[in-house]
Parts: sequence; C-alpha cells; structure tokens
Amino acid sequence: MQKAPPTPKGFRDIKPDLAKKRRAVINQIVDVLEEFGFAPIETPTIEFAETLKGKYGEEERLIYEFKDRGGRDLALRYDLTVPVARYVATNNPPLPFRRYQIGQVFRGENPQKGRYRE
Repeated sequence: MQKAPPTPKGFRDIKPDLAKKRRAVINQIVDVLEEFGFAPIETPTIEFAETLKGKYGEEERLIYEFKDRGGRDLALRYDLTVPVARYVATNNPPLPFRRYQIGQVFRGENPQKGRYRE
C-alpha cells in the first residue's frame, strides 16, 4: 500500500473538530467587531515582493518569495499589517478606518510546538 504524502514541515491539516471550534471562535470575534462598527476587508494572500520587503527588518528573511510566469517577484504575505497599509494607500478609505481582517499568513521560520509556518 502506498503511503499518503505528508504536509511540508511546519504546515498541517486542520481536522473537522478543530476547524469547527476555530470557526466558532472567529464568528464570535467577528460578531463583536461588527457590533462596534468595524467592517471586514480582504487583501490578497500574494503581494508584489517589493511591497513587503524592507518593512520587517531581520524578519524579512522569513518571507516566502517566488516568481510568477512573467518573471515578477511575488511573496506570500508575512502578516496583515503591510497589506492593509497598501490597501489604505491604494483605496484612500474615509477616516476613521474601522476595519478588521482575519486571514492566513506565511512565515518561513523554524516550526516549534504550537507555532507553524501558516
């Protein structure tokens, strides 16, 4: 029998029971945020590398970078702060900008107990 392929080091599958618990907690957080007037936004998981580089100091080496088919330098978002700053600079939303964002981030660091790369 062929062995099932593993996930890459530092990444994991989230099984249904845990996924349901996580979703319930996130839904409670969202309800409170929206009750107080915060609105959701979503930014891309992939940004141009130059948008992310130069913003994290020593941590910059932990950014996952790659090239697209056109040879452009891209990167997976390391956190949500820089993509939100880019969003504000691009879209000039009215102030005060009361928003929330919940999403996956990716860090090429050494995985530890309870700390993953995604």
